[in-house]
Amino acid sequence: MLNKSMVIVGGGNMGTALLRGILHAKLTSPQRITVVDVHAGKLEELKQKFKVHTTSDISAPISKASIIILAVKPQTLGSVLERMKSSVKPEQLIISIVAGVRSTHIRDRLEKKNPVIRVMPNIAATVDAAASALSGCEPAGEEHFKVAEAIFGAVGDVVRVEEQHLDAVTGLSGSGPAYIYMVIEALCDGGVKMGLPREIAMKLATQTVFGAAKLVKETNAHPATLKDQVTTPGGTTISAIHELEERGLRAMLISAVVTATERSRQLSASVRES
Repeated sequence: MLNKSMVIVGGGNMGTALLRGILHAKLTSPQRITVVDVHAGKLEELKQKFKVHTTSDISAPISKASIIILAVKPQTLGSVLERMKSSVKPEQLIISIVAGVRSTHIRDRLEKKNPVIRVMPNIAATVDAAASALSGCEPAGEEHFKVAEAIFGAVGDVVRVEEQHLDAVTGLSGSGPAYIYMVIEALCDGGVKMGLPREIAMKLATQTVFGAAKLVKETNAHPATLKDQVTTPGGTTISAIHELEERGLRAMLISAVVTATERSRQLSASVRES
């Protein structure tokens, strides 16, 4: 249990997912958490559901928090940091999930030499199955990384990377759920084409993807090894694999990660220039 006071700036999907995960893991009590947002309706909903403090005024709670989590959109970060600047203290840990914004940028804008941890989670945090990668900048140390890992470990798996790799993380696990949704949809459509009712095809496709991922995770076996276990000589699976290879499934998925990574780099550069 961290038992530290926290402010979550931004009550959207990711902010709410982190709030739920923090409370479910009992990292701190609801009375020690404040959510800041501009939408009164969202604040009231979070207050009623999670029994946390809520406010639209960022200054007062910021000055009293040990941990500040930034869960806002990149285009609003500048104004948020400007409003925070006068209230932030150097010893406070800043954790940012703002896409495309380097940890050093946040630290330097606040002008207090705060430890800043930058995290790239994904949408599966909403069901406690996120893949999150984190990095940081000086003066962030081991104790700060452990705090961030405890928070994001409450909503999924966490790895540490060098900050230069976070664009690749965005291209792989940040955008990755969309690729898998397309795979599930396509598998379902294939079942429908071959005569299965859509609701049955969808259930089978979803469970197939879930089960395959769970096998990789729990056995720690290489995907190629598991693939070979269901590929019998002259059977249906090898015929299907031949078709997938001919149509370039593997190359398309690799290219998707590369393209998303390059786009993330472009967006990061535009944020720095602005």
